[in-house]
Amino acid sequence: MVTIESTADMAAKVYETMERNLAIVRRRLGRPLTLADKVLLGHADDPEHQAMEAGKSYLFLRPDRVVLQDVLGQTAMLQFMQTRRQRVAVPTSIHCDHLIQARVEGQADLRESLAENQEVYDFLKSAAAKYGAGFWGPGAGIIHQVVLEQYAFPGELIIGTDSHTPNAGGLGACAVGVGGADAVEVMAGLPWEVLYPRHIAVYLTGKLSGWTAPKDVILYVAGQLTVAGGTNAIVEYIGPGARTISATGKATITNMGAELGATTSMFPFDDRMTMYLKATGRGDFVPFAERYPQLLAPDKEVEADPEKYYERVVKLDLSTLEPYMVGPHSPDRARPIGRLAAEVADPKNAFLDTISSTLIGSCTNSSYEDMSRAADVAEQAKAHGLKTAVPFLVTPGSEQVRATIERDGQMQSLKDINGVVLANACGPCIGQWRRAKEASEVPNTIVTSYNRNFPRRNDGQPTTMNFIGSPEIVTALAIAGRLSFNPLTDSLTGADGKTFKLSPPKTAPEVPARNFDRGRPTYVTPPEDGSAITLKVDPKSERLQLMEPWPAWDGQDFKDMPVLLKAKGKTTTDHISPAGSWLRYRGHLDKFSDNMFMGATNAYTGEAGKGKNVLTGQTGQSFSAIARDYKSKGVKWVVVGDANYGEGSSREHAALSPRLLGGAAVIVRSFARIHESNLKKQGLLALAFQNPGDYDRIREDDRISLIGLSDMAPGKPVECVVKHSDGTSETLRLSHSFASSQLEWFRKGSALNLFHGK
Repeated sequence: MVTIESTADMAAKVYETMERNLAIVRRRLGRPLTLADKVLLGHADDPEHQAMEAGKSYLFLRPDRVVLQDVLGQTAMLQFMQTRRQRVAVPTSIHCDHLIQARVEGQADLRESLAENQEVYDFLKSAAAKYGAGFWGPGAGIIHQVVLEQYAFPGELIIGTDSHTPNAGGLGACAVGVGGADAVEVMAGLPWEVLYPRHIAVYLTGKLSGWTAPKDVILYVAGQLTVAGGTNAIVEYIGPGARTISATGKATITNMGAELGATTSMFPFDDRMTMYLKATGRGDFVPFAERYPQLLAPDKEVEADPEKYYERVVKLDLSTLEPYMVGPHSPDRARPIGRLAAEVADPKNAFLDTISSTLIGSCTNSSYEDMSRAADVAEQAKAHGLKTAVPFLVTPGSEQVRATIERDGQMQSLKDINGVVLANACGPCIGQWRRAKEASEVPNTIVTSYNRNFPRRNDGQPTTMNFIGSPEIVTALAIAGRLSFNPLTDSLTGADGKTFKLSPPKTAPEVPARNFDRGRPTYVTPPEDGSAITLKVDPKSERLQLMEPWPAWDGQDFKDMPVLLKAKGKTTTDHISPAGSWLRYRGHLDKFSDNMFMGATNAYTGEAGKGKNVLTGQTGQSFSAIARDYKSKGVKWVVVGDANYGEGSSREHAALSPRLLGGAAVIVRSFARIHESNLKKQGLLALAFQNPGDYDRIREDDRISLIGLSDMAPGKPVECVVKHSDGTSETLRLSHSFASSQLEWFRKGSALNLFHGK
């Protein structure tokens, strides 16, 4: 039987396997290895025969752990039921964090969530018990923070159904966000298949000081690499500066590495990780990690000459780094805070100086260190008789963090300046924010310490502009109430009418002196035998719906397909499959799919979410309604997308909904990694224009044919015939990244269909 908890014995066995596998890998490759090489290839299913060409080979790996959040966890468990397995094959846990909506304050919001989502929580709890998974109930905290506290250890390979799973890279794990089908296959005992990532390094020197925080490292790097610069790459933070950052500071950096499109981000094992392991009650892991230092850091030759071993190296002196702010609407719109006031003053940017709300915490920035530094700023304001000038919301990342900062006083400091403490849950960071309409339905500025800031992301409104900074900078801006305020140079006026400047927050403890308070218990260990448990889903339920296998491909070419949507510009998974109020339907695929492409911009009209039904001629219809009409008439359809299509969340529904409603293929200039994989897993053709300029050739009333599909092979282009309404046609060539094994997913109808011989 699989042991769910992470134990020192588990870590020891992982290191033994890695050492054995890497002996084979080193003999075959004959070169020094990066940290990512060591952890990935150390988990190879068959190191003797594994192809190992970065950017081209598909790796078959054996993850140590699978983690599921409650939203995608519903779909994952519904799909796991299709595998007919009796128990998970690897340690697995489910975390109830996404469904709790921020409304008033933490305790009241949690009570309402329990009442509203009981059906879903009961299903997840019983599914976890039946199949042998750990269950973290509502209020336990955000999946990534709980994983860091409870499960992550240096060198571990984790996959999780959330794009910010890389948070565990702060503790030296190789933690990767995936779609539900990837997770389900590993839970069922199959290896995980992933493109061997390219190598990028951020070489750090110096040490952070003053107002500058770990958050500023990733905000700077996002500006350097952009939202697509890390696609199909692992970003390693190396150099002497890396060893000066706390484990939780490292986690902030690796968490937000998802915004680069990176497969994951990692730090080598060091004393900061040792400190965190001990503070979270896992000191017995340390001797094993210290016994295998050669497994948990790049080879010395690699760190000494990074340009030779990484295809790109970003160098950063932490001693000279300024606090950064990114946004609005994209996490790579970065600048030092000292330049922001000029941008606010420039009317062409249309930035609003008055801040409407400020929010700190979340999975990205709710550590003990973060909260201590924010509390320092709060105490300075309080000493001058000031409170925040605007609403100030605080999200503890976990029950352990909440209990500890309540015990040690940081929470009270934040409350004393009018901070409102929300539930230990994702909340506004993923759109679960019941915000007053008068605040959100007009153009407005919010400032957060979150990780993602696409339009509609936080409150569902395209008019909200989210700027991201460190918790201490956000706290200072909450007190000032102005986006243009720079705490490094600008003054505030105290209650006594005298002006003063905030001092940089003092160096904060990385972990509490008395270790962490675990808080209220919320974890449920699965029984040794859950086979007698029956999972029931009410056929009339609006929240849950049993899933059926997709039909297999009929062997015929796809001919004369209408273009359901030609998406223009940034098309994230939030645009394809919005969250917010729709999260309640995530377990009911049919109901949820009514939101399909709701946020995508129609290239022909500039309108979001609506297009033309070319069979009826009707315009202004929702894309989901058009798709349902096409499907009812037996007509398959295609989507055309722009560059980096599907960036952002690991949201599997952005592939499930198109599959359900009759989509056959998605053709784009380029894909984001997770979404491309999700499409392939669900039996859809993920294709890219060999000439990105061919995107411009596709017209609204074109018919698309994909020819020669029975002869599809790795590296072989697909022929695409485009028929125009004027009687002309042209032939385009489309590339794809399908490996031979992945083409079977398409032929069988989905990757999961391989389990039941469809």
